[in-house]
Amino acid sequence: MPLLNYTTQISADKTITEIQKCLATHGAKMIVNEYDDNGFIIGLSFAIELDGQKVGFRLPCDWRPVLQILEEDRKVPRNKKTQEQAIRVAWRIIKDWVEAQMAIVETKMVKTEQVFLPYAVQKNGKTLYDNVIESKMLLTGGEK
Repeated sequence: MPLLNYTTQISADKTITEIQKCLATHGAKMIVNEYDDNGFIIGLSFAIELDGQKVGFRLPCDWRPVLQILEEDRKVPRNKKTQEQAIRVAWRIIKDWVEAQMAIVETKMVKTEQVFLPYAVQKNGKTLYDNVIESKMLLTGGEK
């Protein structure tokens, strides 16, 4: 089965705007685009107020593994095996994920901070996920 959204023709800019609107609708007070050296948006940082405190999150978007999957999949037409398409697909997948997570939040099955916890920005500027991986504490009970 080909990758989700691999045929999308919706521009990354339009999708990013949809993600920003979804985040704003669900309490984001600030949203910042993060760019790479080539001018591509590679992530969104946003802040949500939780229990009277602003908490920052960084949601990355790496299109390179998407391009690799598109290139390796025989069912994907050649005209869909481009960097531009990989960027569109990557952002579309993130949009679908954000919308699904917010639907779960709306049902009150989970809280916003639970959904985005791995992406919470810590005092050192790294995400919680990055800090856990670097400290090698994941599932080790704190032993290094």
